[in-house]
Amino acid sequence: MSEHRAPLPPETSARGIAERVRAGDLTAERAAREAFARGDQAKVGPEGLNALLWSDRAATVAAAHGHGTQSDFVDRGELAGVPIAVKDNIATLSLPTSCGSRILEGYVSPFEATAITRLRNAGATIVGKTNMDEFAMGSSTENSAFGPTRNPRDCSRVPGGSSGGSAAVVAAGMVPIALGSETGGSVRQPAAFCGIVGVKPTYGRVSRYGLVAFASSLDQIGVFGATVDDAALALQTIAGRDVMDATSADLPVERYAEAAGASLSGLVVGRPKEYFPEFLDARIREKCDRAFDAFRSLGAEVRDVSLPHTDLAIPVYYIVAPAEASSNLARFDGVRYGVRVPGDGLAATYEATRSRGFGKEVTRRILLGAYVLSAGYYDAYYRKAQQVRTLIADDFRTVFASGVHLLFTPTTPSPAFPIGAKADPYEMYLSDIFTATANLAGVPAMSQPIGTVDGLPIGGQLIAPHFDEARMFGAAYALEAALGAEALR
Repeated sequence: MSEHRAPLPPETSARGIAERVRAGDLTAERAAREAFARGDQAKVGPEGLNALLWSDRAATVAAAHGHGTQSDFVDRGELAGVPIAVKDNIATLSLPTSCGSRILEGYVSPFEATAITRLRNAGATIVGKTNMDEFAMGSSTENSAFGPTRNPRDCSRVPGGSSGGSAAVVAAGMVPIALGSETGGSVRQPAAFCGIVGVKPTYGRVSRYGLVAFASSLDQIGVFGATVDDAALALQTIAGRDVMDATSADLPVERYAEAAGASLSGLVVGRPKEYFPEFLDARIREKCDRAFDAFRSLGAEVRDVSLPHTDLAIPVYYIVAPAEASSNLARFDGVRYGVRVPGDGLAATYEATRSRGFGKEVTRRILLGAYVLSAGYYDAYYRKAQQVRTLIADDFRTVFASGVHLLFTPTTPSPAFPIGAKADPYEMYLSDIFTATANLAGVPAMSQPIGTVDGLPIGGQLIAPHFDEARMFGAAYALEAALGAEALR
């Protein structure tokens, strides 16, 4: 059965919780307890949605209780007392970071991600680590070594992936904010499937320090929010230059939450024809048309545009990402950390550890990546893919240089599909057909609810030029307000 759920009430939004904590009407300890109680009610643990892999209630509540004695700044922080869940590939000091894989089962990082440090400094409480496709390789969270996560809207369906656990805990109402990661759509696609907001910032906007690497030129930490405001507060907290990540941009971070109420008069919204193909479900097209009508009513111009290399995004992505994965995952050898399966000699230990530790999808991508990087095939596959990637990025540059400020598209070509429905890897890969382009180009993009099809949420995607998240949030706030309850129907 699908479930229509209204957004969290104001007092349990990120802003509402922080305001109550700062006013002394709520303690961070109680906010943490209430989050766990909501999680119990929604059955987010292994016996229900299987969205939360690791948590320590006693330690979390004790840490939240210590906010007032640790620092007055923490209790006055922008996210004071806000409970937040974190994808299991983002390093934390107090809980395992297993990446949804047996090869890292029980591994606890000796350092934490910069994004986690910034959340804690803003007063947030980390309540748990969420389920995910193993090493972020998947579009459904069915590839987790710890079992699939179920969609809170319909438990027979997937929540999307690879950040499905983070999307599910927000959609289930446990927390207003969660962190995920993106390589080809792994925040936006599950956000669309679960009926919440998901944001992929510009590559370099958020530090990758502490994010376990899959494909380094594509990977990013992103945010989920129950509302646009929750997502804006989260992103402005974790964004910014970090000396621990040479790819992070040394640019000012705007106050994205201040984009609420921005006028859309004069804004030009592009409608790329390649994202509205004939095979697109007519009901999804209709919901997008309703969103375009809302933009027009708010003073924006809607203009038809073209991104001609869009149809090459999936083949390019599935050459570049596995190639980088085959290199990054070579470090998991059973010697330095994680699971070790002894063999007869060093090479046999490597083989036994990796054979038992990695699942089928991770193994498939490592083999594919090693193949396209091998002598005799590098130029034909990897180099060619990088050249086409440049063409895809140029498509966006050309459109934005023509006077278009933002693009709006469907986030996915369908609502959430049933668990087990896409056994063919290629069918699964096509779930990212509308999202992978933004990762390849490095531009910011976000998904927000725009309606339902057969009672299942669908998302609309906003795409902006590099580092123009503020304008993107302004349009998202306006669309959210304009659609109102229509976004849930």
